[in-house]
Amino acid sequence: MNFEFTNEKTGSKKASRRQVIVTGAIAGLTTAFGLPILGEKAQAQSSWKANDIKVLNNALYYEHQAIWAYGFAAGKLTNTDVGKAVLALALRNQDDHKKHRDVLTAAVSSLGGKPVKAESEYDVSSYIKQGEGNVDSDVNIAKLALALEIDAAIAYTLEVAKLKTPKFMTVGASIGTTESAHAAAIRATFRTLGVNIEIVPAAFVSPENRSAWILKV
Repeated sequence: MNFEFTNEKTGSKKASRRQVIVTGAIAGLTTAFGLPILGEKAQAQSSWKANDIKVLNNALYYEHQAIWAYGFAAGKLTNTDVGKAVLALALRNQDDHKKHRDVLTAAVSSLGGKPVKAESEYDVSSYIKQGEGNVDSDVNIAKLALALEIDAAIAYTLEVAKLKTPKFMTVGASIGTTESAHAAAIRATFRTLGVNIEIVPAAFVSPENRSAWILKV
């Protein structure tokens, strides 16, 4: 028994079993192999989205912390020339962190994630215990801000490499660069106040040369 199709020359309907078998085989392969491939692709996409959401939310957490730290420290500064200089810099840096927060929040949301919320306060006691700043004087507050900015810059350097989405890698690298600039700006403020230090003390901002950037109490 033959299957039928329309012949272009005669207009008659005729088809061979071979054509039907080949067509059926292609359809079978599509069903057998196509759907699992699509499923694996969807699963992989879900995996990298979850990865990027986690990395971006970690970064967002530290932006919230930086915004809080600058706001908290601002209330501790004196009305002296040093206090005013530190406050002016703190407010500029804090404004950058707010912009970073907004970009990271939008990025997490665009991936279908839930952006981490800001906490009412953050613990910076570990920095104080290590002598990397304090809230008992204008100078020590600036040192604490420096330590936080250095760690933020290092964190971005390490975390950006974990992202899967190219555009978010670019965003993360850009923010990390700004954190390094904040650290240099704080050191420059110390320089203008008469402290003889290098504004950029090392060629890299990394765990290996972190101590070169920090100013101890």
